[in-house]
Amino acid sequence: MNITENNKTDFLELIIIAALFLLIIVIYVPVAIWEEEEAFQKEGRYRMQNLYDVQNFYSNLTGSFNPNFFEAMNLINAARDSALSDSLFIGEQNITLNAKKFSINIDETFSFEYDTTFGLKSFRKDSVVDTTLQISFFSEELGRIDSSFIRKKNLPNHSSKNQFKIIKEEIIERVEAVEFYNTFIPDSSLYFCPLSKEPFKMEIEKDNLSVSSPIEYIEEDRYFLFSFKAVSHGFIKGGRRSWD
Repeated sequence: MNITENNKTDFLELIIIAALFLLIIVIYVPVAIWEEEEAFQKEGRYRMQNLYDVQNFYSNLTGSFNPNFFEAMNLINAARDSALSDSLFIGEQNITLNAKKFSINIDETFSFEYDTTFGLKSFRKDSVVDTTLQISFFSEELGRIDSSFIRKKNLPNHSSKNQFKIIKEEIIERVEAVEFYNTFIPDSSLYFCPLSKEPFKMEIEKDNLSVSSPIEYIEEDRYFLFSFKAVSHGFIKGGRRSWD
């Protein structure tokens, strides 16, 4: 009798452990799948935006879009390299790629726009040594001598004031957050959907460009009980994004 009761207890314990394990799977696996679906969607939209931007840069350089994405990408990358190596590479210029000559019109702000478009905004902390001045001057508004604190580099803006005088000079070291763009070079991966591995759909109608996801519907099994599902990641048409 005692053996039978012990067996029942062991069996119940196994059932409880199995139920807890199943509960953990039911709670956490769907969340992991949803995060995977969202990650693919985010990456797909990111690539579509960059593909659209490549075509926009090409259009600004040549006056039209190019149905050959790789040619458009190589041209804007070559233009950026030329602009970086030669500060006078602006206005009407010629670039030859694969024995094909391209006539472009490159703006003075091209390099800056390229770096900010194909770049991730980041911040770094820099130590800055600054000199602060306490100055005094006659204030016509107050009708008396007034004082204020200024940075030394701004001294020329105040030195012409009536009865101007430097009272105190102090050197201060401070930490300053500096904004910069971590630029990347567009490559061939932008042309393909990260999930289906198929090229994005690109349509050019006169002066209008549209880029859309090649996905209609994808469903894949996950862990026997669950499934990964994805529908179209959207489109960009005439600069308007469907997910905004």
